[in-house]
Amino acid sequence: MADIARLTQVIEPEVTALGFDLVRVRIFGKSEVGDDELALQVMAENPKTGQLVLDDCVQLSHRISDRMDALEEAGEVLVDGAYRLEVSSPGIDRPLTRPKDYADWAGHEARINLTEPVAGNRKALHGDLIGIEGDPGSEVVTLEDRKSGRVSFPLTNIHSARLVLTDKLIAATRPLDTSGADEIFEEQED
Repeated sequence: MADIARLTQVIEPEVTALGFDLVRVRIFGKSEVGDDELALQVMAENPKTGQLVLDDCVQLSHRISDRMDALEEAGEVLVDGAYRLEVSSPGIDRPLTRPKDYADWAGHEARINLTEPVAGNRKALHGDLIGIEGDPGSEVVTLEDRKSGRVSFPLTNIHSARLVLTDKLIAATRPLDTSGADEIFEEQED
């Protein structure tokens, strides 16, 4: 398997060089016995819009590929075996991966899965994100959980988290950038 920390160390400067923020680096796919290809997923965003348009994804994909190819030609194995590179925007119901995400999206509905249980032995929480407090490395996230009420837990206890698509989230999201779209079709009912 690949070292995500090393991949992030290689990928993040390429993302930053194009003026984007790295949201997540993840490897998935390929069971131990299956022949499925691995996917190296890179999520990034333009800090001005919170998204990437197709041309941004293409440009970033080429830049990351070139950097990884150069390191592999020099003898460093970043990912064992075949893989495909997927570069994308985080989307509206985005994953929450960085401390700033918990501050930026406070007041919105989220689903959070923990590594260690809290609030009466619960590992899966769903409710309104209150926010994050604390110094780097010791941040505490607070959520108004629908079943347990207000719950606080260390950021390090989060296995995965993402926003829930709601009307409130859609209203709060910046309009989508349609640059690069050849035509936009609107369907009309007959």
